[in-house]
Parts: sequence; C-alpha cells; structure tokens
Amino acid sequence: MKIYSRPKREDWGNIIKRPVQDFAAIRKTVAPILDKVREEGDQALRYFSQKFDGSSPENLLVSEAEFEAAEKAVEAPLREAIALAQENIAKFHAAQKTEPVEIETTAGVVCSRKSVAIERVGLYVPGGTAPLFSTVLMLAVPANLAGCKEIVLCTPPNKDGEIHPAILFAAKLAGVKKVVNAGGAQAVAAMAYGTENVPSVDKIFGPGNQYVTAAKQIVSQTGEAAIDMPAGPSEVLVYADETCVPAFVAADLLSQAEHGHDSQVVLLTNTEEVATGILEETYRQLEELPRKDMAEGALSNSRTVILDKSVAMDFSNAYAPEHLILAVENAEQVADQVINAGSVFIGNYTPESAGDYASGTNHTLPTNGFARTFGGVSLDSFVKKITFQRISESGLKKLGPSVEIMAEAEELFAHKNAVTLRLEYLKGKK
Repeated sequence: MKIYSRPKREDWGNIIKRPVQDFAAIRKTVAPILDKVREEGDQALRYFSQKFDGSSPENLLVSEAEFEAAEKAVEAPLREAIALAQENIAKFHAAQKTEPVEIETTAGVVCSRKSVAIERVGLYVPGGTAPLFSTVLMLAVPANLAGCKEIVLCTPPNKDGEIHPAILFAAKLAGVKKVVNAGGAQAVAAMAYGTENVPSVDKIFGPGNQYVTAAKQIVSQTGEAAIDMPAGPSEVLVYADETCVPAFVAADLLSQAEHGHDSQVVLLTNTEEVATGILEETYRQLEELPRKDMAEGALSNSRTVILDKSVAMDFSNAYAPEHLILAVENAEQVADQVINAGSVFIGNYTPESAGDYASGTNHTLPTNGFARTFGGVSLDSFVKKITFQRISESGLKKLGPSVEIMAEAEELFAHKNAVTLRLEYLKGKK
C-alpha cells in the first residue's frame, strides 16, 4: 500500500482516483456479445456459457427438482445462517415502506403520490470467483417486498454446468421462482432483450465484473432496461485512530481486498504509529488467506493516508467510499459528518462483513465515487413513485387563472387553452 503522510488538500484528487479501466476496450468486447444474444437468444447464451464458463447447460432454467436437491445439499448451519440473514434483511427493508401521501394544495386541488412496484426485474448474482448467495438475498428480498410481479435471477454455472446449491437455496427462500443458468454480459443481454427462456425485464440489478458492468451500462443507455446504479470494483475506506484494534482494522481491509485484484482499500488514520501497527497486522494476516493472491493485487491499488482529525472526514467525503468503517473515538459523532458513503459501519465491533451478509442493510452499493450522487439498493429501488392530481370545479376556478397567465408568459397557448376552455364551459353551466 502506498503511504501518503499529511498530503495537501490540492493533492487529494490524485490520491482518491480509483484504478483506471479501459472502458472503451471493454465495451468493444461486450457489444458483440449483446448483439449475438439479441439475435440468437438461448443459442447464444449456451455458446457464451461454453466459451467463458467452460460448460453449456442443457436446461437454462433451474427446475423444481434442482431447487429441492440444492436445499438438501446445503448443510444445516449454513441454511440457518442464510435464514437469519433473510429475516434481518426483510425486517430492515419492510420498514422502508411508505404510505401514500395526499394533500390539498389549494382548495379543490388535491395532489397525491404512491409507490408502485416495477413489474419485471432482473437480478444478476456473480458466481465466478465466489458463490455470492448473499447477493441473492440483498436483491430478491426487497424485490418481493416491493411486490414485483416477475423476478428473474441470472447466475453463472460452474465447470459442471451447475449453480452453487447455496445460491439456489437462498433464491427459493427469498421467493425467486425463475433462475437462469447463465452469467456474464450474455446474461445481462438476455434479461434486457429476452430470449426463448428468459423474459425481458424493465430494470436490472446486481454487481458484477467489468464486462457485466459495461453490459448494464450499454442496455440502459440504449433504453432496453434501466439499471440499479453505476457500479465497479468493490472498495472500503477505514478511518482508524488510537482507539482502534489494529487486528480488526487489518481484517476489515483484507475482507474487502479479497474480492479481487481490482478492488481498492484505503486506510485513513491520524498518526504514523497507528498506520504502522495496522499495516504490520495486515501483512501478517495476508499470509494466512486462501485468496492471498487476489488480496495482494488489491493492496497494490490501495492507499494509506495520514491526516489530522480536523480534516480526515473531509478526505473521506471526497473519496466517497462504497463502504466506510469508523474505528475511531466518538464514532457516533463522527458518523454525523458523513456526507458521501454507500454504507457506514460505526465502532470497533461493526465489521463490514456484517452488512455484507446479515445485519439487514443492503450490500449492493455505489462504487467508484458514485456515492456522491447515488444511494445503495433499497426498497425504493424496486418501485416508482407515481403522482396524481384531482381538481374540482371550484378548484379549477381558483387555480386556472394562474395557469393561464403562466402558460401565456411561456408562449404555450395550447396549454393556456386547455384551461380557458374548461373555465368558459363552467361559466356556461350557470
């Protein structure tokens, strides 16, 4: 990890840059995949599964027998842990439901708004380097709570053409009935355009590698499907001071680094002594990790930044991390200073892992600085807010003249006429 000791504010811009990716080259690779799936449907899905995943599943849709076999294959302790996570995620997201709002803005003019579920949603669950069954819960639970009528889940098969049983168990537990044995950019294309076995959806959710991310961006830009948010490699910023437990902080940094070579971790602290203690512990723990190579790759893209406490949170907000861990004195008060972050973990006993799996918050979060303008996936992600208005005769008489004046001032005379005709009609009714 590169160390920056008390960098000047004008130098922060270079420090907070994420690892550069050649998106133009990635898009050139992805575009033909999307075109082939659009044109050839399931045949293209099987072709790309063979090419990229080393297997071509005979049945793209998971059968009920496969769901049942998966449940039996998952050991009881894991089933219980997944069930607890599902319960907590459901509690937190159910609490996000909002009641319809109705207000009379002017006598006789009633405006209202209510949430309506997006009818068809597609969930992408990575399965390449790790079977992310937790992502199934993070996406499917709020989709069901929102009332989405059709939920399609795509996830890549292993070399034997099978989906990890924990992914299928979590999907069934969360109420998903349609699981597609396909991953990568080709799965995104299938959900956007539709194939013989995969229905097209209105919005696509879920994390993925750079090719999945590019595919999501392309289909959203061309209007085939909306997406949850721009997303890239996972990241964490840990702000730690003398009150932290270095071993905890090191474990948090590594838990993010092991996601992949393109992940990034940032250690932010106020003294060289704290930084040294944490880094020593980080490299000690690194040697014991099964995914050491991936974590090492991420650490090479990472930073340690030493700043006075008076400006530390300014730096954090400038970086806008996907995950922010506050292992500092008075962490609750420091949390009040957070402006830009996907999800915040407060205190020495709140590891990011808890939010990744089972505390109840969602782990599908904005990366690459998009936490400045985006929030993570929530119940609201699966609904749209529709507004309504109802105007009585007396209400139009009160409001109409103002609308006429404004429309005429904007030289939109058809707008004015739509009101004028009604007002004249009401006068004639007398």
